[in-house]
Amino acid sequence: MRAFRAAVEAHDIDAVEALLADDVVFSSPVVFKPYRGKAITAAILRAVARVFEDFRYERVIGEADGRDHALLFAARVGDREISGCDFLHLDASGRIDELTVMVRPLSGAQALQTAMAAQFERIAQEAQEAQASPAG
Repeated sequence: MRAFRAAVEAHDIDAVEALLADDVVFSSPVVFKPYRGKAITAAILRAVARVFEDFRYERVIGEADGRDHALLFAARVGDREISGCDFLHLDASGRIDELTVMVRPLSGAQALQTAMAAQFERIAQEAQEAQASPAG
């Protein structure tokens, strides 16, 4: 999905959020239970943008007009190199209704989990503010 990739690479999380369905389901690589809803998903993605360094997409898999896409990426969290994949599914209107992220190696996933845990309060606050706003 070109629009998602372009928005992520531009660090434009507002544009990423605009691509999300209201009922999007986000599956984290480091948390068992999926997150549901646009506000929490956008808040998590904002935190990821703060945590990842040297983020870059390296390959895209999927048909341009298809509803399923895989975007392979590389990044760094602290001194840990991470390889990963964003799996996107689009609903009938072209919005992202499923976003699943997987990362490797284990040491990178652990570094990501630690960094994201440090963002937890800010994530919760941003999600709550988004839900309370008229546009949320």
